[in-house]
Amino acid sequence: MATHLPSSTSFTSLSQDVLQRAKKLGATAAEADLHVEEGLSATARLGEVETVEYHRDKSLHVTVYVGQQKGSASSSDLSEAAIQDTVQAAYDIANTTQADAYAGLADPQWLAKDIPDLDLYHPWSISTDNAIALAKECEALAREQDKRIINSEGATVNSHDGLSVYANSHGFCGAYNSSRHSVSCVLVAKDEKGMQRDYAYTVARDPNELWAMQRVADEAAHRTVRRLEAQHLSTMQVPVLFAAEIAGSLLSHFIGAIRGGNLYRKTSFLVDTLGKSIFPEWVHIHEAPHLPKALGSAPFDNEGVKTSAQDFIRDGVLQRYVLGSYSARKLGLDTTGNAGGVHNLMVTPTGATEAKPQGQHDLAALLNMMGRGVLVTEVMGQGVNLTTGNYSRGAAGFWVENGEIQYPVEEFTIAGNLKEMYANLVAVGNDIDLRGNIRSGSILLENMTIAGA
Repeated sequence: MATHLPSSTSFTSLSQDVLQRAKKLGATAAEADLHVEEGLSATARLGEVETVEYHRDKSLHVTVYVGQQKGSASSSDLSEAAIQDTVQAAYDIANTTQADAYAGLADPQWLAKDIPDLDLYHPWSISTDNAIALAKECEALAREQDKRIINSEGATVNSHDGLSVYANSHGFCGAYNSSRHSVSCVLVAKDEKGMQRDYAYTVARDPNELWAMQRVADEAAHRTVRRLEAQHLSTMQVPVLFAAEIAGSLLSHFIGAIRGGNLYRKTSFLVDTLGKSIFPEWVHIHEAPHLPKALGSAPFDNEGVKTSAQDFIRDGVLQRYVLGSYSARKLGLDTTGNAGGVHNLMVTPTGATEAKPQGQHDLAALLNMMGRGVLVTEVMGQGVNLTTGNYSRGAAGFWVENGEIQYPVEEFTIAGNLKEMYANLVAVGNDIDLRGNIRSGSILLENMTIAGA
């Protein structure tokens, strides 16, 4: 796919023009957020082309302040007339809203002074025909793995490039390009007990770092076939091991609970826990926003605030919340550079040291440590209440005895309370999944309620 992104210089000039327009209208402060994205997606199913999609999107989001009155407006049209209308709309809205003592741009002292090159942009010069050929190849390799694979939901090749520019009237203006490419395959297998579905995928900023099609196919076929002949569980309380690919969901609930908006609204079970023990004392959870090529890396947050490596949990103790400027002011604290979220959240594997950063336990070691319990490989539903910490989700996975996987299990519920689950975390594996913004190995919990048949 040939990329046709505009230059960062042209979008930087456009952002400055937006700020000048807001100032001329009478705004005391303003910010402009511009994005352009383009991409290609090709899906093959059962050996035939199912869809080919191209997209090219542009967007402008303007926020205007009149004192501490705030107004925002957006547009996907970047013509001069549309830009003027968007700025005018934001200004008009600001003049009709009530003043908010906590509203405003990020304080200048926190804005990024230097914008590091994080090596986030690696365009993929793949043609439509080649994308289709890769999708067909991946699906064909997967379907031939096992005669029990009787259907497919297709293999998809995606390529995406983007340019982001943020500027505000404090003098900050930052821009960076990024890319994201992926290949995925979804299969359906069948035996006398019924059908099962599973998938595999690879994703990277650099297309040269994507898995080979054979590896995606092998993984998709293996994951799908191993779910056949699934059994049901009875209700019990046992240890639960979250596989690495879904362990990040447990950490995402933690981040949600320490997010500023939930804290000042008192809708989190972790209100007023700064400086208190949340996890066992060996747990270290931190973010590393400047990792080259990483999917969660960013040189600055959504307000232009510099991003930096920082601990959220050290020695099991909560060190800081996840804050943008508004929530920080509401809580009487400073922004943590997390407007828009965290960047490359990481949990250190159990037993990691400077000499052995990979830690002590791979998945096999965690299964052996668990002995008897459930390995969860899929969670479903939205049964998480961040106000109370109550957790209840549908799940599928494998029953484990004597540290060995015995058979697949399905249609059961795992339940507990997040505060207790975090406090009773037993171990984190070194099988870290790097395919997202949250990087975690498998997570073993001491005990959860399994609601089965």
